[in-house]
Amino acid sequence: MAMRQGGARPCPASRTRRSGINLAAMSESPQPSAVPPAAGSADQPPARPSLTELLHAFVQVSLSAFGGALPWSRRMIVERKGWMSGKEFNETFALSQFLPGPNTINFAVVFGSRFGGVGGAVVAVVGLIGPPLAIVLVLAYFYERYGDAPVLDHVLAGIAASACGLLIAAVAKMAAPLFSMKRLRAAPLIAILAFVGVAVMHWPLPYVFLALAPVSIALAWFEL
Repeated sequence: MAMRQGGARPCPASRTRRSGINLAAMSESPQPSAVPPAAGSADQPPARPSLTELLHAFVQVSLSAFGGALPWSRRMIVERKGWMSGKEFNETFALSQFLPGPNTINFAVVFGSRFGGVGGAVVAVVGLIGPPLAIVLVLAYFYERYGDAPVLDHVLAGIAASACGLLIAAVAKMAAPLFSMKRLRAAPLIAILAFVGVAVMHWPLPYVFLALAPVSIALAWFEL
C-alpha cells in the first residue's frame, strides 16, 4: 500500500510539469493581433489646416511669389504641406480659371472655403493680397521717383526671365498628371489644342475655352 501510494504520487507531478511546459509554450507562442496594422502615411488623408495655418501659408506664397503665385501655390499646397494631390490641385485651378476674376484670387477663395468655409476663404485672400499690396504701394513711390534709371531696366528684365522659368516649371508639373492618366486618353490632346489655339494661333482665350470645354467634358464623360 505504501509503495502504491508512493509510486502513484509522481504521476500527477509529472503531468503537472508536462502541462506546465505546454502552457508556457502556448503562452509564449505569438497571438494574432486584434488591431490591424496602421496604414501608411501615404494612405491617410492629410490633416485639415487651421485658419492660422492657412493665413501663414498664403502669406508665405504672396511674399515669395515673384512672377506669379501659381508655381509657389502649388509648391506650398502640394509639395510642402500635402493638403492636396497634384490631381486635386489641377482640378481646383481649372475651376478657378472657369470663374470670372483673377485665377489666383479665385483659387484662394475656392481652396480656403474648402478647408475653412467662409472664414478660410477670407483668410486665404487676405494672406494672398495683403502683403503684396503693402509692398507694391511702397515700390510704386520709388518707381515714380527713380523709374528712369537705366539699371532698373536690367533688373526688371532679369526678373521677367526668372518669372517665365517659374511658370514653365509649374505648367510642366501640372501637365504631368494629365499625360499619366490612363482613363482619360484625350486629356493630352485637349491640352495641346488649347496651347496651339492660344499660343500659336493667337485666338482669344474665351473662344478657345468655350470651344474646347464642352468637348473635353464630353470625352471625359464617355471615357469614365
